[in-house]
Parts: sequence; C-alpha cells; structure tokens
Amino acid sequence: MQAEHGELTALDCRVAASLANQDTIAENIDAEYEENRTLGDRLADKLADFGGSWAFIGWFAAALVIWITMNAIVPESARFDPYPYILLNLILSCVAALQAPIIMMSQNRQDAKDRLRSQNDYEVNLKAELEIRHLHEKLDHLMSRQWQRLTEIQQIQLDMLHDLSRERPRK
Repeated sequence: MQAEHGELTALDCRVAASLANQDTIAENIDAEYEENRTLGDRLADKLADFGGSWAFIGWFAAALVIWITMNAIVPESARFDPYPYILLNLILSCVAALQAPIIMMSQNRQDAKDRLRSQNDYEVNLKAELEIRHLHEKLDHLMSRQWQRLTEIQQIQLDMLHDLSRERPRK
C-alpha cells in the first residue's frame, strides 16, 4: 500500500492493522449514531420528518382552509382575523422561521451520518481490495508451485519411460 499511495494515512494504517489481525472493519453507523443523539436531536428529526411529509401538507392546508373559512363566514364583529389575514401571515412567518432551522439541523446531522457511512464504506472497500490482492498472490503462488510440481512429475515420468525404453531392447 505504501508503494502505491506514498505515505500511509491513519485510515490506511487502521485498515492494514485490521487486515493483519483479521478483524472485521464494518460498523453499524446507524446504531452508533443513534446512541449519541440528544433529546433535542431526536425531537428536531421527528419535527423535520413530519414537516417534510404529505401529512403535514394535508393538515396545514386543512388548517388554512378552516382559518380562512371561519374568518369569512362568521359575522364581521366575531372575526378574529379579518380579510388581509394579518394574524395568519404572522403565524405562517413564525412557522417558516422555526421550521427552516429545524430542518437544517436535521439535514446537518444526516450529512454527518452520511460522511461516517462513506468513510466506513471506504475502509471496508479498501480492506476488501487488499484481501483480494492477497488471495491473488496466494493463487499465483499455488499455481507456480503446481506447475513446478507438474514439471517434476513429468520429468519423473520421462525418466521412467527412458528407463523402460532401455530395458525393452535387452529382452
């Protein structure tokens, strides 16, 4: 590896050590990542999951229709948010202002998890490549030994034939 890549990184050394010790290198990134999430992380992920779903769009559309209908049907004196719907605009702005950072936090955590998963995939692939190279070297070595052994057997057979051919004319 050092001849191909030059100086070995810590990752390369870890892979080489796992290869030498015959350790597995694959990790369950999701399980490890779940263990380290805080309550706020879990809450933000659940809110981001709901905020990016069809259920949210349906509930939100229903709430808007109800809000507008209530303010259009009831008598003018009982309306809590008359036509330009200023209160509705304020609520929508607040929802958007809170929803965007929550979704960004969730996406940042997902990106971090994806980076860990990618690094683990690289380590596993590198180890697999080294294992395959090692197997090729073993096969090449076995093939060369087998060819050598076959030539030795052939030489023995030739010697035996030669000896037999010498003995036949004498009889």
